[in-house]
Amino acid sequence: MASRKDSGATPTATMASTGNTLDSPVKQIQIEGLVVLKIIKHYQEEGQGSEVVQGVLLGLVVEDRLEITNCFPFPQHTEDDADFDEVQYQMEMMRSLRHVNIDHLHVGWYQSTYYGSFVSRALLDSQFSYQHAIEESVVLIYDPIKTAQGSLSLKAYRLTPKLMEICKEKDFTPEGLKKANIGFEHMFEEVPIVIKNSHLINVLMWELEEKSTVADKHELLNLSSSNHLEKSLQLLMDRVDDMSQDIVKYNTYSRNLSKQQQQKHQYVQRRQQENTQRQSRGEPPLPEEDISKMFKPPQPPPRMDTLLIAGQINNYCQNVKEFTSQNLGKLFMAEALQGHNS
Repeated sequence: MASRKDSGATPTATMASTGNTLDSPVKQIQIEGLVVLKIIKHYQEEGQGSEVVQGVLLGLVVEDRLEITNCFPFPQHTEDDADFDEVQYQMEMMRSLRHVNIDHLHVGWYQSTYYGSFVSRALLDSQFSYQHAIEESVVLIYDPIKTAQGSLSLKAYRLTPKLMEICKEKDFTPEGLKKANIGFEHMFEEVPIVIKNSHLINVLMWELEEKSTVADKHELLNLSSSNHLEKSLQLLMDRVDDMSQDIVKYNTYSRNLSKQQQQKHQYVQRRQQENTQRQSRGEPPLPEEDISKMFKPPQPPPRMDTLLIAGQINNYCQNVKEFTSQNLGKLFMAEALQGHNS
């Protein structure tokens, strides 16, 4: 991993399966509460604003359930740290965990996000490497902005089988994606998460809930809107601008391709007419030429980036929809209370 912001994780080849997982894909994720706390703590210690933190998930696969029982973070480093070997670091960490009898099998990785901005080429490449090496691998996306508002935001994603096949073939041309019949909604699949705690932890949480003040309990009913909606809309507009630029590039490619096809057709017609005239005069026809060398087709723009932008736009829209629906619910509730009191 060369950079913390633009590069993903690199998997090791340690399998975490307890059986034949090809016939039993992961349908549910069970994650220990301690792992969730470790991820949150990692971001609080190293994450600053849009800074992305990443780490490794450890556990095992039981039938169609992926159990995540431990994790450890990637250390903070930059491109100047040329001596850092990420794979060697992971192997040493898992070897140390095995020595103290802690689950050390690799089952995926986690990453924080900034206002839901995680659909990127770096995440796609990293998750493809994980799923290609370890079929059950998942990526956990932790959103600290949503979590700070009182609701834990932790989602698990996997690449769909269609997208895995495209990434294996590395055919990201418009024709390849059209043949695969894949859209942005068919790129990632979300896996449901269940957080598991021990009985002692549950008792502790009940005690903490009883000791919480009334003000803390009513914090979620605050009618004031934070800058979350404004920031989400700003990021949405930026991605729409990127989409517009990609559409302009594709339209330019289509026009150039159509223009070249017309020129090629006109050239073939002229050659045919000239050969007909030469044949009527008893002259030999013109020598055949390789038209493909004379009219090289323009290079098509890669369409995978456009699909990723569309997927990120859809994610922003879902976030805005969720945020506005919650605020509208609060406003209607406040209006009903005001009418009842008056």
